[in-house]
Order: sequence, then structure tokens, then C-alpha cells
Amino acid sequence: MRLPRPASLPPSGSRRHQPRSTGRWKRTSLIVISTLALIASVKPTAADVSENAAQRIGGGNPVIGKEKSDAGRCQECHGADGYSSDAKIPHHAGQYAGYLIKQLNNFQAGFRKHNIMTLMSEDLTAADIADIAAYFASQKPMRGDGAVINPLASNLFVNGDPARDIPACSSCHGDNGIGRVADNVFYPVIGGQRRVYLRSQLANWKLGERNNSPDGIMNKIAKLLSDDEINALADYISGL
Repeated sequence: MRLPRPASLPPSGSRRHQPRSTGRWKRTSLIVISTLALIASVKPTAADVSENAAQRIGGGNPVIGKEKSDAGRCQECHGADGYSSDAKIPHHAGQYAGYLIKQLNNFQAGFRKHNIMTLMSEDLTAADIADIAAYFASQKPMRGDGAVINPLASNLFVNGDPARDIPACSSCHGDNGIGRVADNVFYPVIGGQRRVYLRSQLANWKLGERNNSPDGIMNKIAKLLSDDEINALADYISGL
């Protein structure tokens, strides 16, 4: 399952008539220019009000990450643009690279369970993970088709329920679920995420089948939610 290393970009003209150092310089320049162009293509949006595109992408190389995510078949499930075609598979478009890196590391270490993702991630190096995460993070952030009008879900998302010690979803995931970074913790983008995926993850948190949130916060919250509230939140958040 180890991903092949991408081939170096060929220099312009014939290698026979070109100094080796010049060829290396041109190859390096092309990669740098391509990387800067891809970063620049991430237009400032609401998701970038508090965190700029460079922070969202992290330290990986999105240009190389595009090649690796294609070779490693990540794009087959999560889409070339980060939008999955299967309701059970999450979108990754515009997701924080730091969050994706954490999830892949957790799959490798067994802290998060998923038969396919454990297999897909097992041979990835730290550089592979950073580059692939950077590529998906560089895509236009996911957006829904418009939030479903649901007072129950909207109140929980914006205000939480202090009586049950349930914090507002937006207090961690930001306005409209755009995600945020605080104290070196990457709170993921959830607005516009797949409805079926959101519902399944909330159910997994509630049942304890997933346990990799900081300080177990998602387990604590999900256990306090009713099934109707989980369904309502999944519908509402997916439309943001």
C-alpha cells in the first residue's frame, strides 16, 4: 500500500544541452510556482475570516499531495475536489489539514476504527499524510445547499442547552460550521458535510464506538442528545 514517490518534473529542453544545476533549479521552481498558485487559488471565504489559507493547508505540499492522493486512491472515495459521491463517505473539501492529519494518525494507531481507512493509511509516511491533507485542505471549502429550517437543531447549534450542560456546536466548530483552530486544536469544518455521515458519527460518539475527540468532549455531548436531536442536527448542519 505504500504510495509511489512522484516523479520529478522534467526540465525544459534536452538534458544533453542543459547543465544539471539549471535543470534542478527549473524543476524546483516549477514545484514552488505550482504550490503558490494552488494556495493562491483558495479564495478568501467566510471559512478564512479567522484563519488564513496557509494555516488551513498546513506544512504539506498540496501539489505533490494531489499526485499522492490520486495514486493512493483517496480521490476515488473522497473526490478529486474533496466532495465524495457516497453519502456515507465524508467530504474533505477545505477541511483543516491538521484535522485530517490527526484522523489518519489515529487510524494508523488504532485510536479510530475503520477497516478500509486503517488499511489505506497503514503505509503512509508523515510526509505523505501532510501532503495529502494539504491537497484536500486547499480545495474550496464544502458548503451545503441551505440549512433546513429546524428550530430545535438551530437552537442547539447556536445556543446549546445549558440546562443539560450541552455547549453550542458553534462554540467549537465556528459560525455556520466553518471550523476553527484554538489552543492548537483543530475543530473540523462540519457545515455542508454529508448528512448521513454526520448522523453516523454522532451515533458512534454516543455509543462509544468512536473515542478520539479532545478530552472525549464529543462522547459527553452525544450521550446527552436524543436520537431525534441527532437526526435534526445532521439535517441542519449538512445544509450550512
